[in-house]
Amino acid sequence: MSAVHAASESLAVESNPILNISIFVAFVAVTLFIVIRASRNNKTAADYYAAGRSFTGPQNGFAIAGDYLSAASFLGICGAIAINGYDGFLYSIGFLVAWLVALLLVAELMRNTGKFTMADVLSFRLKQRPVRMAAAITTLAVCFFYLLAQMAGAGGLVSLLLGIDGRVGQSVVIAVVGVLMIVYVLIGGMKGTTWVQIVKAFLLIGGALAMTVWVLAINGFNLNTLLEAAVANSDKGEAILGPGLQYGANPWDFLSLGMALVLGTAGLPHVLMRFYTVPTAKEARRSVVWAIWLIGGFYLLTLVLGYGAGALVGADVIAAAPGGPNSAAPLLALYLGGPVLLGFISAVAFATILAVVAGLTITAAASFAHDIYANVIQKGKKDSAGNPVEPDPNGEVRVARRTVVVIGILAIVGGIGAQGQNIAFLVALAFAVAASANLPTILFSLFWRRFTTRGAVWSMYGGLGAAIILIVLSPVFSGSPTSMIPGIDIVLWPMNNPGIVSIPLGFFLGWLGTVTSRTKESPQLAAEMEVRSLTGFGAEKAVDH
Repeated sequence: MSAVHAASESLAVESNPILNISIFVAFVAVTLFIVIRASRNNKTAADYYAAGRSFTGPQNGFAIAGDYLSAASFLGICGAIAINGYDGFLYSIGFLVAWLVALLLVAELMRNTGKFTMADVLSFRLKQRPVRMAAAITTLAVCFFYLLAQMAGAGGLVSLLLGIDGRVGQSVVIAVVGVLMIVYVLIGGMKGTTWVQIVKAFLLIGGALAMTVWVLAINGFNLNTLLEAAVANSDKGEAILGPGLQYGANPWDFLSLGMALVLGTAGLPHVLMRFYTVPTAKEARRSVVWAIWLIGGFYLLTLVLGYGAGALVGADVIAAAPGGPNSAAPLLALYLGGPVLLGFISAVAFATILAVVAGLTITAAASFAHDIYANVIQKGKKDSAGNPVEPDPNGEVRVARRTVVVIGILAIVGGIGAQGQNIAFLVALAFAVAASANLPTILFSLFWRRFTTRGAVWSMYGGLGAAIILIVLSPVFSGSPTSMIPGIDIVLWPMNNPGIVSIPLGFFLGWLGTVTSRTKESPQLAAEMEVRSLTGFGAEKAVDH
């Protein structure tokens, strides 16, 4: 083990925190300039929430890739492959297949039917208030837990990337990321956020591609040679080329995780919201094609990067380094290109976190301001003469901006509180809630004419409640040294992910609520929704009834 520590220390000594910070500051300065330029045209709610529907298909394709390829995709998967080989690559497969499910089942139909948020679609032909409230709550839950994971991940990476040790230093960095996120979203809205995601996608895919070519060049552009080197440098030997290292003990747990990953993406509100930024259904389809190629290509690169890190740096060194498996890609960059390449990859890692949290924040703010404030609190209000008062779009945007600040502060506090904790359960909860609460209601709304308000509300609240309860009763929350709260033991559910129960339960409750409901929803609105979802007719108009 001393040799491992010595190798880790020698790698750490070679890094240059000042250079890393300088590159990161340069990136922040460039993206802030872009955000300020983009914000000049933010005049209406459509500009703030949906970037004025002004992006082309290729631009939105890059933005979708930037939104979808989070720090978990880059740092987490590379580390998982470096340590566990084949089982780590299953995350790449799961995320990519999940993207295809989202595109084939919901993306274009959602874009054609909605206006700004997921709740626009779910409440289109149902009762507005209860459905919008339930959809907003599940959206906020998914966004908040995803935000916590990203913010806590930012703090965890600091010790390796910038040489900042200690809880106070990492807390400062989490606060800086949170403040930057607030500034980006307040100034730029969806348009500024989209440009940040486009720039980040270029940098992330470009950096990963350069490192991949470099690793392959070292191994004579022979993948077999690379795999042999990874096997030779791993204490697990040839086991890293086959299944079972990470999930062999409990295949049901892997099935549960797979269900959450594959089905959860199709219900992630911040990914679905990206489809409202293009002007037509044709551009939505073009953005889909671009996103598939970019995301699919990137996940193929993670295979080379992960095994390359295992071969050139070593799984033991990666596991012992600050940040653990998350340090695989940065340590590989340090091995290949020294402090300069490490600085670039460090900046890309922070840019990744920054872009994703900005996308999550504007989604959560839009959900609160558009769904709860404008369509629940303000809806139905009358003036002194008894006439209905229409919600003010400018007032809605002001509420959204205030919500951004509140969400940013909560994310900073939560991220600081989650430091050093097991943050895997936060990501699992975000995906499980999306798959259990959002996806059943989305599919029923789009494809089942008989679907009722009771079915939607039961499905969303039931899926959300089941996912949270099972996570709290699972080993990731308590009962072990790596749990969120290691000091107690309330484990009643043996699996790390609730998806295998909560996802079918969400679908079942949606069906049960519908068949037991005596209220019949409007067949005219159901027919209108079907036409709009398939043709895009009237997609730019407000959904008010």
